[in-house]
Amino acid sequence: MLCGEIMIGSPLSSNPKKLLLLGSGELGKEVIIEAQRFGIECIAVDSYQNAPAMQVAHKNYVIDMKDFDGLVEIIEREKPDYIVPEIEAINTDALVEMENKGFNIIPTAKATKLTMDREGIRRLASEDLGLKTAKYEFAESYDELKDAVKQIGIPCVVKPIMSSSGKGQSTIKSETDIEKAWKIAHESARGLGSKVIVEEFIKFDYEITLLTARTAFGTKFCEPIGHVQIDGDYHESWQPHTMSEIAKKDAEDMAKKITDELGGYGIFGVEMFVRGDEVIFSEVSPRPHDTGMITMVSQNISEFEIHIRSILGLPVSIELLKPGASHVIKSEIKKYAPVYEGVEKALEEPGCKIRLFGKPLAKIGRRMGVALITAENTDLAREKAEKCAHKVIIK
Repeated sequence: MLCGEIMIGSPLSSNPKKLLLLGSGELGKEVIIEAQRFGIECIAVDSYQNAPAMQVAHKNYVIDMKDFDGLVEIIEREKPDYIVPEIEAINTDALVEMENKGFNIIPTAKATKLTMDREGIRRLASEDLGLKTAKYEFAESYDELKDAVKQIGIPCVVKPIMSSSGKGQSTIKSETDIEKAWKIAHESARGLGSKVIVEEFIKFDYEITLLTARTAFGTKFCEPIGHVQIDGDYHESWQPHTMSEIAKKDAEDMAKKITDELGGYGIFGVEMFVRGDEVIFSEVSPRPHDTGMITMVSQNISEFEIHIRSILGLPVSIELLKPGASHVIKSEIKKYAPVYEGVEKALEEPGCKIRLFGKPLAKIGRRMGVALITAENTDLAREKAEKCAHKVIIK
């Protein structure tokens, strides 16, 4: 429990609570909207101008967040109460130094540093905490990759150790795929370094995200979110996903172990594979998760408001209101300042909500929006969400 009252000042005055957001994509946009609802002064940072969160922030900066000096300069200039990373492509050494100087990194600099690095988080989960994971090896060269593939066996999955949202991930189905996988991993990696992780290909029944909120009032678990990924990137999600009581309990125990080790307050997206009653840890993000966008309609309080409330030390609810589903709206073209058609057709479906992220540049395969809907059950919600998303055309 926190001691004393929570004091919130007034934005753009002499006494604000200030939040510095590092990474200003669609998830960060929702974080800032929720923070502003509590009167927090918000500063958005990203590598390009007019990123989604910048469009709703009080102030913004455009920098390369892997630049140690540039990141430190902004933090020392703004002196924020909360520093909230939204992406992995950040110089985490700068965050560690700033935390040592007394700045509040959300949830912690350790969590941000470890989860940006797939090697660090995998070794922590498997070797230190004893969580069940896929078999894995690491490789820093093409020859090492070939050896690692032999150790793990084919099929297997290759990912850069520093990346996010499935970027740079590929599946090796034969020896002829190895060179291509090496190139994909390097071209799409975020952050520094050339190392990749080679993982056993898990034949799972389904995969889930367990949104886990570390709060001043204890750890809380949202209902499991099922999801489908295509080329390693989130495509659709739904909540709740039905699990056996044994699997659900194991998933919650696993999520609590890893998030307790990372520490701090806020929401974590813990990804897991499930095979029968067996739960296998995959990854953890110390921030709102893309698959969790469904909580904007399915829960009483979305993952974004949960994140802000947890950061501020306020009470949190994880109440599920109704089964729901989300489906991404992806671009099939490359175009600056794209135009969206068909939004009115999508909204003809009762209960449908469309969120357009406002990204200034459309790229082929880039996530530009999402359709959200609730229904009597998740199967019906998934069907409706897909239909609504496909009615929105990007031109």
